[in-house]
Amino acid sequence: MMRIVRLLLLVSLGAGLHAARAQSPDVVIADFEGDDYGGWTVEGTAFGRTPAHGTLPGQMAVEGFLGRGLVNSFHGGDGSTGTLTSPPFSINRKSIGFLIGGGGWRGETCLNLIVDGQVVRTAAGPNTDPGGSERLEPAGWDVRDLAGKTARLQVVDHATGGWGHVNVDQIVLTDQKRPGTLHDVARELTLERRYLLLPVKTGAPKRRMAVIVDGRTVREFEIELSEQPGWWAHLDIGDWKGKKAVLRVDRLPEDSPALRTVVQADELRDTDTVYREPLRAQFHFSPRCGWNNDPNGLVHAGGEYHLYFQYNPYGWAWGNMHWGHAVSPDLVHWRELPIALYPRRFGDWAFSGSAVADPSNTSGWKQGNNELLVAAYTSTGRGECIVHSNDRGRTWTEFDGNPVIKHQGRDPRLLWHEPTRRWVMAVYDESEGKRWINFYTSPDLKSWTYRSRIGDFFECPDLFALPLDGDPGRHKWVLTAASSEYMVGSFDGEQFRPETPKLAGHRGRGFYAAQTFSRDPRGRVVQIGWLQTNTPGMPFNQAMSLPLQLGLRSTPDGPRLTWQPVGELDALRARTIAKASGKIKPGDDPAAGAAGELLEVRAEFTPGASSVLTLKVRGVEVAYDAARGEIRAGGVTAPAPLVGGKQRMIVLADRTALEVFASDGLTYVPLPINLDPGERRVEVRVAGEPVDLDTLAIYELRSAWRKDAGR
Repeated sequence: MMRIVRLLLLVSLGAGLHAARAQSPDVVIADFEGDDYGGWTVEGTAFGRTPAHGTLPGQMAVEGFLGRGLVNSFHGGDGSTGTLTSPPFSINRKSIGFLIGGGGWRGETCLNLIVDGQVVRTAAGPNTDPGGSERLEPAGWDVRDLAGKTARLQVVDHATGGWGHVNVDQIVLTDQKRPGTLHDVARELTLERRYLLLPVKTGAPKRRMAVIVDGRTVREFEIELSEQPGWWAHLDIGDWKGKKAVLRVDRLPEDSPALRTVVQADELRDTDTVYREPLRAQFHFSPRCGWNNDPNGLVHAGGEYHLYFQYNPYGWAWGNMHWGHAVSPDLVHWRELPIALYPRRFGDWAFSGSAVADPSNTSGWKQGNNELLVAAYTSTGRGECIVHSNDRGRTWTEFDGNPVIKHQGRDPRLLWHEPTRRWVMAVYDESEGKRWINFYTSPDLKSWTYRSRIGDFFECPDLFALPLDGDPGRHKWVLTAASSEYMVGSFDGEQFRPETPKLAGHRGRGFYAAQTFSRDPRGRVVQIGWLQTNTPGMPFNQAMSLPLQLGLRSTPDGPRLTWQPVGELDALRARTIAKASGKIKPGDDPAAGAAGELLEVRAEFTPGASSVLTLKVRGVEVAYDAARGEIRAGGVTAPAPLVGGKQRMIVLADRTALEVFASDGLTYVPLPINLDPGERRVEVRVAGEPVDLDTLAIYELRSAWRKDAGR
């Protein structure tokens, strides 16, 4: 028995000695605690001449480093660049561990491991979008395949924009597993189906993910990848079916199963419940999943209204800007199509722009029988770019002369100016410390000449002509931008000359970056804006406004825009809940018993001098106060003059928004608001003097979503 115990003890001691030899002590390559960088070589200005002692001037608080010193390339701000290169060392441990933070620009704000002159490992910080944190986090590389090699480390800062810096500290050679260490993880697979289904948990840490085919990165984006998904994003991989691919995720915790949770499929998830989710607007467009913001490229062609939009397919919040795409025959029933424009590379996002038809083929790009479409968009890494499509706007081809305009700005708006027979681009510009809308012209959509500019507008310009009071012989031009503030004036194809001061547009909230359709077949000017709805817990976020028909009306103060819901929306009326007319006095309720989830309420009336008429729609009060001449709705107050002695009010109520119209469209109040699902009543009441009600009509609306709404 004693012999067995002694044998077991020897085996145990031997195993312990073996483990000790297998896990040698850490070797600190650099901790940056000295008064200089030691043997490291400094180039450029980004790193200064010595390690930083924490936060640098103008920088958010830097946290998570060890001791007092670290590498921080924010010397001089994000505009500085440079490299910091280590002396050579031998790789004699299983891993290289380090702390890293700052910019997430792979190859531009990063730590590289160099062997035989080649970068064999790289790591970047977590940040590419506004906000974020300067905290350094543990990261590392498995280098067992490089054992015995001589290597160098190089900290790189080649970026000059937002998050154009990197923070690094405590670089060690180690055999130990370090809790919390983040690694770059890769998975090889053959692409066999139409989609990769990506598990997303909103609020999880963002990871940078790449799809690499034939050694080329074909898609790269940030995603809150999680093995416990709240919803599934999808990535169309049909173009590479049958090919071998590598999925790479940066900064994933060791042993995380998240990447293994990615699956391939020919169908999307949740097809039975999509568009019926509790916070899904039922007659405002929103994409199947992900985030949307600005409407882009609104154009009618080939019998379809095209709605392109700023789109993050991989997250509930803003980021990864693509152009999503939906089409409609009637501005009401939308069908989402595959993504139209992908970013050229990570960080070079497809920002906002516009689209036109080129029926005379001035560009020379037309092929086949479909109408030629041409779009302009901001490539954040290049400038203003032109693309064209001969397949009904489904896919787009880059102009080889891109960018056609390079400046500090964004959001090009294309239009055809018939009197001068030229194309016009109105584009937001930031120069000389000011904000401008610049105007360029082109004969062919390829070569552009600067003509003029006008100041004091911000982002997403739009320019269109409207007949004053419906008279086709009295056209005026309207220049507007993201806030929907506008000027009325003249435009000769080169210069906009205002005839009014800058005027308030909508009077509500959460309505931004609106754009009008090119070539409405009825000759109207129809506008859609980004409606900033908020849908926590859903796989989608944000929506579009109703399509709005714009007009221009004479008032005692001069010409003013009007907004009205397009007539096509009448097709959603499922039934009339209530109708009434006559004199209404305090205590009356001509809507008694009326209720519904999706509602349209219209009231036309003549008020007394002290009348206050309130429409209470699903718990939200919309009140007209005759003495003040104003509308109060959802905490918003807006002027609402009588027109011909009468007030006409329209309220359209969806699950996540009310849109209110008054004074024949002179007042438009958008209200993104998540309505109480248990409150469906409509009430009408009067205070002060009685009201002569010409008509009250309450309609229950049906959903605009159809079974073929998805791709």
